[in-house]
Amino acid sequence: MTLQELVHQAASIYSDKIAVCFDECNNQPPVYYTYKTVVNAASELSNFLQLHCDFQGIREVGLYCHPGINLPSWILGILQVPAAYAPIDPDSPPALSTHFMKKCNLSYILVEKQQINKFKSSYEIFLNYDTLKEHSDLVLFRLHWKNVEGSLMLNNRKQKYEKEEMTNSTNSGNSNEEKSEEHMDVRGKHCLAYVLHTSGTTGIPKIVRVPHACIVPNIQHFRCELPVPLGFPLLGTVVEVRDTNGFTIQEGHGQVFLGGRNRVCFLDDEMTVPLGIMRATGDLVMVKDGEMFFLGRKDSQIKRHGKRLNIELVQQVAEGLQQVESCAVTWYNQEKLILFMVSKNDLVKEYIFKELQKHLPSHAIPDEILLIDSLPFTSHGKIDVSELNKIYLNDLNLKSECKLNGKEELWEKLQYLWKSILNHSEDPLKVPDESLFLNSGGDSLKSIRLLNEIEKLVGTSVPGLLEIILSSPILEIYNHVLQTVFPDEDLVFSKNYAVKRKFNDVNQEETSGKSLRQKSVMMLSCDDELTAFTAVSRGSQILSPNTKFLTKLGLCSSAHSSDLMSQTNIQNVESLNPPALIRKSKDPSCVAEVSEEGTCVLAAKKMELHVRWRSDTGKCVDASPLVVIPAVDKSSATVYIGSHSHRMVAVDLYSGKVKWEQILGDRIESSACVSKCGNFIVVGCYNGLVYVLKSNSGEKYWTFPTEDAVKSSAAMDPTTGLIYIGSHDQRAYALDIYEKKCVWKLKCGGTVFSSPCLSLIPHHLYVATLGGHLLAINPATGNRVWEHCCGKPLFSSPRCCLQYVCIGCVDGNLLCFTHFGEQVWQFSTSEPIFSSPCTSASEQEIFFCSHDCFIYCCNVKGHLQWKFGTTSQVYATPFAFRYQEGSSEMLLAAASTDGKLWILESKSGQLQSVSELPGEVFSSPVVWESMLIIGCRNNYVYCLDLSGGYQI
Repeated sequence: MTLQELVHQAASIYSDKIAVCFDECNNQPPVYYTYKTVVNAASELSNFLQLHCDFQGIREVGLYCHPGINLPSWILGILQVPAAYAPIDPDSPPALSTHFMKKCNLSYILVEKQQINKFKSSYEIFLNYDTLKEHSDLVLFRLHWKNVEGSLMLNNRKQKYEKEEMTNSTNSGNSNEEKSEEHMDVRGKHCLAYVLHTSGTTGIPKIVRVPHACIVPNIQHFRCELPVPLGFPLLGTVVEVRDTNGFTIQEGHGQVFLGGRNRVCFLDDEMTVPLGIMRATGDLVMVKDGEMFFLGRKDSQIKRHGKRLNIELVQQVAEGLQQVESCAVTWYNQEKLILFMVSKNDLVKEYIFKELQKHLPSHAIPDEILLIDSLPFTSHGKIDVSELNKIYLNDLNLKSECKLNGKEELWEKLQYLWKSILNHSEDPLKVPDESLFLNSGGDSLKSIRLLNEIEKLVGTSVPGLLEIILSSPILEIYNHVLQTVFPDEDLVFSKNYAVKRKFNDVNQEETSGKSLRQKSVMMLSCDDELTAFTAVSRGSQILSPNTKFLTKLGLCSSAHSSDLMSQTNIQNVESLNPPALIRKSKDPSCVAEVSEEGTCVLAAKKMELHVRWRSDTGKCVDASPLVVIPAVDKSSATVYIGSHSHRMVAVDLYSGKVKWEQILGDRIESSACVSKCGNFIVVGCYNGLVYVLKSNSGEKYWTFPTEDAVKSSAAMDPTTGLIYIGSHDQRAYALDIYEKKCVWKLKCGGTVFSSPCLSLIPHHLYVATLGGHLLAINPATGNRVWEHCCGKPLFSSPRCCLQYVCIGCVDGNLLCFTHFGEQVWQFSTSEPIFSSPCTSASEQEIFFCSHDCFIYCCNVKGHLQWKFGTTSQVYATPFAFRYQEGSSEMLLAAASTDGKLWILESKSGQLQSVSELPGEVFSSPVVWESMLIIGCRNNYVYCLDLSGGYQI
């Protein structure tokens, strides 16, 4: 069975159904191809290649193009020749791609017509080629490698590393592959599917040829087994742990090896490989009592800009430069790639950057280069990384003490920082005055970096700068900084920059000043009915306004439990506890899964997570799910979530079937909120509108315009039914969705990115801004009760409990206030806090996460109870839940940005399970019954079943 045969099977059944959708993100509608169109175009390309290509040896065809609607047809056409598909990235450095093509001894390459000029200009000094024929939007070239040098400048250490890598990868120890006489031959006509250029565990780039027999079982596994369990080996995969001598172990420390009879890939120049060969993954584990615990990587592999990178590759390429005597690379605070260099002569950093860009992909280019006199070593003769970090920190401090020589230097330095952080360093042109940071490839994390770099440059804090970075062009950023540093200088204006768009005016004053009468029951129209339901959202928040009580999943909701006790029947509170979340596992042994990126995912298998369903939204899912469970029919529970594809979807919680889908006007990062009556869903959008949708159909009921993007998630007041939400226009709004009007709006002194938080006793609405302000507002009138300036931006949402309100700050502190505005304590981490806090059932513990890669638990006095180190920054809000009905034992779910899901014991912080999704995660997990729901940047919403092997 081959990949193309799988496609043809589907095409024979679904000929006229949509096979491919491509969205160019240019405000134009997506383009669609049916299976019939894809297969016909592929066959035409296959016939063309068969006519004009004369293959000798391994059949491989390169494809030099950008992603587009035709890409699947082109790949399929190459496979049908039959030949292997070899992707060549137009944005990759030509020297790197030339190394790949030469190592493959690639004879033919298809070049997209739109990329012809770029291909010729990029490769004319590296390649000899003939132009053969044109076909549709492609041009076929024949490559000649005689007297052509394609080098990565890895010096003469390269061959040594390659030999070591081959030895490490194929070392069989006491495994059975040596006994096998069967081999797979790379030269077989139908053997290869595709060829990749990757980085080995030593950092040296390798060529990996992947046969159909290796990849097809993955697809068959996902076809035949739905849901696919996370943590179990895929079909035909064998997992072993071996010690340093290559022997399989059952206890102790070792490295994970993966293989299987047909799990065979060809590395570099391998022509035949024994069936069943085992390959080293580079993942180090400890095996104890039949369980595997992940310890780290054998190499220096990191994940940067969404791609895996071995930092040794950066070091080896830098060492290959003639002017470099020695160097070292560090991953500073898991955020910055710093290259330390000892030079043979005086070097200009820009020259080094340009040389590295010739030989490294963009995600491997260092953030900064530091020239030093000599490398520091430990007493054991190894590079002293901690000393290098001190050198870098001292350099930062020196920079902050340097004074700028006028506004011209400020403009030059701002341009440099802009390009550096956005990886546009190679662009020699000036950044256009009207350039927007987010539209140029920036995001909220990079905006924090730019903010910090600017403040280090000018040596002082710049109030309000973050909002300017996120919403205004570079010239306005410059003017804002100029006013702080050189207040007497005249501002510079661009003729090309249009005033920020305005949406329909709201015909209310900033605050109406009129008191809104508190209503115990919302006045609905005669056609509306109250629906009894339970709504679960991020941070362990659970509301049930129409069952006469509010409570949480064994935890504090936005309205804390003391408020509820004073208003409702205490006997009703416990009825919302879900069924037991954990079942005893019949097989508590630890197993591994190969992720879509080829890395081994390991877990401490006291708990296992299995994919119940996944739903494709078309683009990244950064919003967090809202789960609404009707009281009458709990089996019809629904997950509501939005995507960067502009889609708002309602998905059946148990089956994963899409109930409805509504296309909004722009990206959706806001998490949904349910109305008091249960009949509407409220969500914000990048186009500045707040959408009110009918919960049963997705039909648009009302839209309310703010004056800028709405990334804030709404909060609902169960006593009045009002909806509260913030906007990038620096206002907070109170909306009466039934009367379709704005009750009040309030200017908050900064962009409102996070979600408002409501307290019932006292009746306060808490709103945080990127200007660093935390406000307590009267929810009825919109008047300020008190305000505190935290000094740095607040991305975190406030969280209420019985006595306090807590919030995380970009300065790395978790801040705690009384409901009357008095700061009680602060707890410091070493990096910014974007995560919102959540509390335990007793409200005695507060859980939150930091960019320093730790999950924290503090008591209500601000004292650390425990902290747990993850493998990446944590942006999302944790979720605490009860694992067994009637038990006081609680667990905590958290997600790090590298896609890992962590399940911990909430009292001790002890790891119970870790699994990995195939994409970055900024969405926060939500747990209901035995299901964990979360969004992922691979475009999918996931529902995972939790099961475990606790001994009770």
